[in-house]
Amino acid sequence: MTSGTETPGLAELLERYRPQGPAETADHERLLGLAGEPDPWDRATPLHFTASALIVHPRTRRVLLRWHVRQQAWLQVGGHGDPGETLPLEIALREGREETGLTDLAPWPDASLVHLAVVPVPASPREPAHEHADLRFLLATGTPDDARPENPASPLEWLSVAEARARTTEENFRETLDRAGRLLDA
Repeated sequence: MTSGTETPGLAELLERYRPQGPAETADHERLLGLAGEPDPWDRATPLHFTASALIVHPRTRRVLLRWHVRQQAWLQVGGHGDPGETLPLEIALREGREETGLTDLAPWPDASLVHLAVVPVPASPREPAHEHADLRFLLATGTPDDARPENPASPLEWLSVAEARARTTEENFRETLDRAGRLLDA
């Protein structure tokens, strides 16, 4: 823990996490090693951490998807840590606020990691192909109607879990949606 906060650091978060299935177990073992690197968030490395969140509105059991222009896909909010940021949950919260305008985001049902996935990122004119070690959380809002896109090219849409599953093309994100759905139904 850092700065007297209750937010777990990267190593603690990964040590507490219990992966589900062989693929996630292999990714988890790989990421435990990455967490020991001098700067596991460094965007210049071929594999680096990112933090993301699926925003939920528990009362209506809906989830918020964001159109990602670069990936050409409907996904969760999230991204890279800013310089000096090292707490995954804090990065996910900041990204969530920035990308949706929602100011009341809070970890839901708690601050646990919900899913981790190593995601391939294709090359672009600005960077080579690389991988994101994405740490995924659930964040809840009580004010879903306040969601506003960060920019017009990245619209937001509230959907049921089934609608969101049909909208995305990313199998690893479908797994995140399935886990969120089980928690929303509980």
